[in-house]
Amino acid sequence: MSGTLAPEAPEVREFTATVERVDGDAVELDETYFYAESGGQPADRGTLDGVAVETVQVEDGTVTHELAESPDFAAGDEVAGVVDDDFRTYCMRAHTASHLLYGAGQRLLDDLGYGGFDISPEKVRVDFTTTTDIDDGTLVELERLVNRAVWDSLPVSWAELPVGEARAQADVAFNTKTEEGVMADAATVRVVTIEGWDRAACGGTHVSNTAEIGPVTVRSRSNPGEGMTRVEFSVGPPAVRAAAERHGAARTTARELDSSTAEMPTVAAALREERDELEAELTELRGEVVETELRSFERVEADGATWLLGSVSGFDANTVGERAKAVASERDLVVAAVEAGPSPFVVVAAEGDVHAGDVVEELTDVFGGGGGGGPPFAQGGGVNADASELLDWLRTYASEK
Repeated sequence: MSGTLAPEAPEVREFTATVERVDGDAVELDETYFYAESGGQPADRGTLDGVAVETVQVEDGTVTHELAESPDFAAGDEVAGVVDDDFRTYCMRAHTASHLLYGAGQRLLDDLGYGGFDISPEKVRVDFTTTTDIDDGTLVELERLVNRAVWDSLPVSWAELPVGEARAQADVAFNTKTEEGVMADAATVRVVTIEGWDRAACGGTHVSNTAEIGPVTVRSRSNPGEGMTRVEFSVGPPAVRAAAERHGAARTTARELDSSTAEMPTVAAALREERDELEAELTELRGEVVETELRSFERVEADGATWLLGSVSGFDANTVGERAKAVASERDLVVAAVEAGPSPFVVVAAEGDVHAGDVVEELTDVFGGGGGGGPPFAQGGGVNADASELLDWLRTYASEK
């Protein structure tokens, strides 16, 4: 046979058909109500004469049922097909919900385009192309609009239209990426209409009224590619679970913050501001500690230059470097600090005639590693030596210059 009757009669769950061909575990029927995987919607599950149907595929216009094992029936036999009711119903709800989401996007997003679609057991994804930044507020509004459309019990219908006529209607969305093959070499295209909400070329199975979808919970957004935004949502029981988890997390967080859920944004913003202030204070205090240590370094007088040489521990190279530059700039000093850990770094800050970059370059030539910088400041790392070896080399270098 060519094609499947599932999109036109999605309510059918049981049927009889005549076997046209059996090839191992692959079966073709004269007609079928099993949905064949396409357009992001998975194939129906179910049985043929009691043998599990693992997948249903279309190749060159022919629908093939892949069974879990080779069947006892043969070409010419009449068989009973049973479509898994729960999974079919879930896919219908999920697919129609994706159309609602796109319709909501048409109301909120600029330059909207359809980039992809997929149904999995726990969630559904829709990929948008849009110039609008889908921020948290937009995501919440998308969910609100979708659930409002569910509540409004909008009729859903479908009809075949000539391809040219469908393309001429500006309100018909074409998802050519996921509906590949639906319009190829065809004179007509199937258009699914959600009354007053959305119209799209689509070959999937759908509910007859949006009220059948049930609750929808938007779960996340991401960016799968340039100019693309992926929105993931759940329908039915998975949506109820996701909403309950989100509600529970919000109430737990509110309790930990000693606030109500309504007050959480204000409390969280205040805590973040307080954290940022504390981090700034801590950074300043750590910098002051580093500076104190630098000023207490061993002083080496060499050829008119005063070197401060020593080691530090527990501080990052950026903090040490910034404070070393501050100390060196005060009285034309050369500050050379070595980190006293298992993977030491070296920072050199210099005023006057000493070139900090030359110091680091020669040090790494001897001990390995890498680094660089200019005359006033340089740093290096990855050296194959401990702090004491590096300080001995720096003393020798200073005395010889």
